[in-house]
Amino acid sequence: MASTLTEAIGAERSSLSVAAPGRDTRLDVLRGLALIMIFINHVPGQFFEYATTKNFGFSDAAEAFVLISGIAVGLAYGSRFQPGNRLRMAIKAAKRAFTLYLAHMITTFMTLALFICGAWLFHRPGLLVEINILAVLMNLKEGIPALLLLGHQIGYNNILPMYGALLLMVPILLLLNERSPLLALAVSGAVWLLAGIYQVAPHNMLIEGYWFLNPLSWQFLFSIGIVSILHIKRGGRIPRHPLLLGVAAAYVVLSFVWVTGHLWIFGNSLAALGLPPVITGFDKTFLSLPRLLHVLALTYLIISIPAFSRILRRPADHPLTILGRHSLNIFVAGTILAMVGQVVLYITNKDPLVGPIFVIAGIATQFTYAYYLEHKRQLGKVKRKLVTEAAAVPVPVRIGGAANTYRRTNRQ
Repeated sequence: MASTLTEAIGAERSSLSVAAPGRDTRLDVLRGLALIMIFINHVPGQFFEYATTKNFGFSDAAEAFVLISGIAVGLAYGSRFQPGNRLRMAIKAAKRAFTLYLAHMITTFMTLALFICGAWLFHRPGLLVEINILAVLMNLKEGIPALLLLGHQIGYNNILPMYGALLLMVPILLLLNERSPLLALAVSGAVWLLAGIYQVAPHNMLIEGYWFLNPLSWQFLFSIGIVSILHIKRGGRIPRHPLLLGVAAAYVVLSFVWVTGHLWIFGNSLAALGLPPVITGFDKTFLSLPRLLHVLALTYLIISIPAFSRILRRPADHPLTILGRHSLNIFVAGTILAMVGQVVLYITNKDPLVGPIFVIAGIATQFTYAYYLEHKRQLGKVKRKLVTEAAAVPVPVRIGGAANTYRRTNRQ
């Protein structure tokens, strides 16, 4: 997996604020934090799980990751999606989607191998009934094709298929945004609403139900990221108003009280209004409105309060910046480590010490891997610079006994 998610959606990103000079590292830092929280949440049953954002509001790291990815895609593709270059950009997005598919296959089959080996080596057959594995093992003839065709997804291995589907939608979203940002949001929002009301989503092949993360629903959040950042790149601004700040803060507080106080019973009162569950529920598959509003409210507070931006704007060599810069590799490594962690916690009966120790070791491993990838990236940059400089050095030649020089040019 030599390519990273940063490469897949564009390594060079400008600031969320047009006036900010140089590379803005906030996206990398936020993505690094999201990766850490996703890893922790993918090792359920240990102490650190209770300290992640999902326990303090309606949304979690997945929503943050998709919104950040939409912003990054807008920065990477938006300005280059011009007449004469659109087909090339569409092909590039499709190639990135295929890269994510390959990454998903790696994590899926590694997960199968880990759980099967764990069940065999430690005589714990119960592992085979975890995270949707049994449906594959009971019918390999249909199970393997279902995995390859994304018609069956192993538990905790379902983010990359959704994100790959979103990348395939990028050309359509950019075309709509080119016509009108409001049109893009209206069409995207209508697809989200209709998918939620009528339960339209890719179906599973081996078991009942849909993809855990429905791309037809999650594309709305992704589109909001794309449209917003392209609006800013054109010189627009996200309005900063005391009333909006107050509403966003109030909603975040309400969400905090609701989740920490376990007030889910009040969800029945919302359902009694007769509105569709996508409006009043808290479903993650169809990205219900309360979850969507929560991640947007948090984002608005972050970009509107200067102190938050200063905290997130870290140096290029900061650990979180480096982690977020190599996010596909880190996500793949983190997913595999998380699956190892699930096996370890299962065979140790969720030992209260083993879980936290494993999570700390897993996070340290991911940072170490990120630094290794960064070291390779820097070496590659130095090598390319040396090749470029060598290609520009004057080379003496002799023609008819007289010394002449010419300058070689790099024609690659």
